[in-house]
Amino acid sequence: MPALGRDDSVTTAGADGPEEASGGHRVGVDVGGTFTDLICITPGGEVILDKTPTTPEDQSEGVVRGLGQLAGAVGADLAGFCGSLEAFVHGTTTADNTMIEMSGAATGLLTTEGHRDEIELRRDHKEEIWDPTYPPPVPIARRRARIPVPERLDFEGNEILALDEEAVRRGVRRLRKLGIDSIAVCFLFSFVNPEHELRARDLIVEEYPEVEHISLSHEVLPRAPEFERTSTTLVNAYVAPRITAYVARLVERLRRAGFDGKVVLMQSSGGVMPPESVARRAVSLLGSGPTGGVMAAALAAGRSGVTEFVAADMGGTSYDVCLVQGSAPAVATDWNWRHRYYLNIPMVDIHSVGAGGGSIARVRQGALLVGPDSAGSRPGPVCYGRGGTEPTVTDADAVLGYLPVKGFAGGTMELDVESGRQAIERGVAGPMGLEVDDAAWAIERIVNANMANAVRKVLSSHGADPRTLALIAYGGGGPVHAWAQARELGIHRILVPKASPAFSALGLLVSDYVVDLMRAYVVKLSDIDVARVRSLATELGAEADAELAPARLGPDQVEANLFAQMCYHGQNFDMSVPIPEGAGLAEENLLDLADRFHRLHESSRGFAFRTQQPLVRGIRLVQRGITPKPPVLARLGTVTTAGEARTGTRRAHFGDGFVDAPTYDGAQLGAGAEVTGPALLDEPFTVIVLGPGDAARLDEHGNYDIAVASA
Repeated sequence: MPALGRDDSVTTAGADGPEEASGGHRVGVDVGGTFTDLICITPGGEVILDKTPTTPEDQSEGVVRGLGQLAGAVGADLAGFCGSLEAFVHGTTTADNTMIEMSGAATGLLTTEGHRDEIELRRDHKEEIWDPTYPPPVPIARRRARIPVPERLDFEGNEILALDEEAVRRGVRRLRKLGIDSIAVCFLFSFVNPEHELRARDLIVEEYPEVEHISLSHEVLPRAPEFERTSTTLVNAYVAPRITAYVARLVERLRRAGFDGKVVLMQSSGGVMPPESVARRAVSLLGSGPTGGVMAAALAAGRSGVTEFVAADMGGTSYDVCLVQGSAPAVATDWNWRHRYYLNIPMVDIHSVGAGGGSIARVRQGALLVGPDSAGSRPGPVCYGRGGTEPTVTDADAVLGYLPVKGFAGGTMELDVESGRQAIERGVAGPMGLEVDDAAWAIERIVNANMANAVRKVLSSHGADPRTLALIAYGGGGPVHAWAQARELGIHRILVPKASPAFSALGLLVSDYVVDLMRAYVVKLSDIDVARVRSLATELGAEADAELAPARLGPDQVEANLFAQMCYHGQNFDMSVPIPEGAGLAEENLLDLADRFHRLHESSRGFAFRTQQPLVRGIRLVQRGITPKPPVLARLGTVTTAGEARTGTRRAHFGDGFVDAPTYDGAQLGAGAEVTGPALLDEPFTVIVLGPGDAARLDEHGNYDIAVASA
């Protein structure tokens, strides 16, 4: 991941000062594949940014090391700094890494007899429909570890066949002999009546008291359909032990370091959750880091008046893309396939590809490939001097002149550009018969094309035209590659926030607490019992209040929204229809509810059957605890005439050979400063690359607003 700076950390604040001073420091930490990003908001409203290499063997080690760096930046020791923390918000890749590596717990499944193979049928979904030899996903639970149990409830939760307790006991004994550590339980219609699953948990504990984890489907996903609930519950059981162990280690390290406050974790929906909820809903941490970046992008873009944009995060390992329309990212529950498994949970709609600063370039059968394999943080790109031997995108960035040799990574590193050149010569230029500079530019073009294709895939699924959107570029590599990305996609405007190198960490701090709960209630709309809906709403509200209680939020900081999960008869997927009346829903409001469903269905899915009576499948409550937002996201310099911040030139390649591009110290630039490309704006931990003819203006919110020259 490209990074640049003069000091070990960067302090940013705004001229207007904080809206209100808080009682202590607030820290957000995002663990990426290459770097661990940290953001600290001080009681006075300053924003301190720092990075440290990720420690893949135990991510908590790198987190605490980074806290030590932040402590030094505020002039405190680690214990004193940790003792002053008001909030610690964390985004982790542990769940994603577990699924990528398929290194989760040995998992078994207890399921209703006749549904043993639900997980392999996958609704006939196949990622490569034209390839009959495409292999199925690695099974989370082998068939021998999927135990059918005689039991049956109907769709109203009435018992048709009693739970065969002896079958459960036999199955658990078998799973124990197979070495299963984590057990998922998924019985038909348990989301209406959980008694059989609760009894099965008691029997598991009796037969296998040392079992590491038990996931009950009615707790993980209390809703239909069946395959979606089975898949989500199995993934939860698979990742929960590893995540729970990691979170426990992290909390223990923080306690030893002096932190006695509350740790909260980013969810895939864009909200945060306490560690106590991890075991029950570990699956909701998938994609938590990239989600934080999108939340920060929405905040930064909104302050600059941008509401329709593509959020693009280029880190060391991956490139994450999200379309934001109407100021807020879409949170999807339908058809969320992650790591080849279906997750029927609220997730910010982010698409990721293996394209980052650490992506390895290699030649296969005469063709140049870039990624998805990554050099990661260890050994990292060759130019880092940490033992890497294979050429990467960052090595190409350095050879092409985008990155400075000195002052890299907050002043902690000096790039070995010559070693990067030699790696490109060995791995790419020699095999392809190219000059090193041409090979480096070829690497650049390939990775940019891969990222542009990822953007096109996201936009095409929403019918969006990139020419009407802005590009918000962040992460260590986003600002370096945005100029080329915009040209390839026909985008005319780029925003690069000054805090972009640690934007995901910042997003963790600006995200609200979110509790998303649901109770199944399957009924035709005409037969709905309004009193029962009010009772369910009250029950959900009490549960949400209890979950938000540790955050100690005031009444004015909590927002609650009630929804009915509705669909047409025969549909597998329902949709959330707002109930603005909340717990005050009355009979006379039902026609309005039906009309809202028809209109929402038509707008999102293209059709509506207004003469058909909808079906209600459940009542959902989304309760949001509003967290304080920093009034400003960056400290601006005092230089408004860019020439006064010029530091020299650097030979850089923009597609037509090398030119002497002016370089500027971005930390000195103030609001209103304007720079015309080609130019290199050296910010701490990254470089904003301006292509020929691009015009950048730093606005009062700390965003570089770039008008892209015509391709």
